[in-house]
Amino acid sequence: MTIDTQKEVKAIARYIRMSPRKVRRVLDQIRGRSYREALIILEFMPYRSCDPILKALRSAVANAEHNEGLDPASLVVSTAFADAGPVLKRFRPRAQGRAFQIRKPTCHITVAVAPSVDD
Repeated sequence: MTIDTQKEVKAIARYIRMSPRKVRRVLDQIRGRSYREALIILEFMPYRSCDPILKALRSAVANAEHNEGLDPASLVVSTAFADAGPVLKRFRPRAQGRAFQIRKPTCHITVAVAPSVDD
C-alpha cells in the first residue's frame, strides 16, 4: 500500500494544553494507519491526549471529504506530529518568601490524511 501525497489534506489543533512529548507517544501509534484503525486505537488508548488528536483526525477527514471529495474509507494517516507551543509560566510560593516557577507546556497537533493507492 502506498500513499498519494499529492492529495494530502491536513488539520491543525493549536495551543493544546499538554506536553508535546506525551502527545507524540500517541501520534506514533496512528501514523501510517488507515482512518478506521486510527479511530479504534484512539478510542481505546488510556491517554488524555487521545481526545484532541481524535478531534484533529476527524477534522482532517472532514476537510478531505468536503473540500477534496475523497472517500473516508480510503484515507490513511500520512503525517502526524506535535510541535511545541508557547509555555505558560506560573509561580508557586515556597519557603522563606521564594517563588518556584511552574511551566505549563502547550503544543500544536498536525494530522494529515491522504488516499491510499493500492498497487
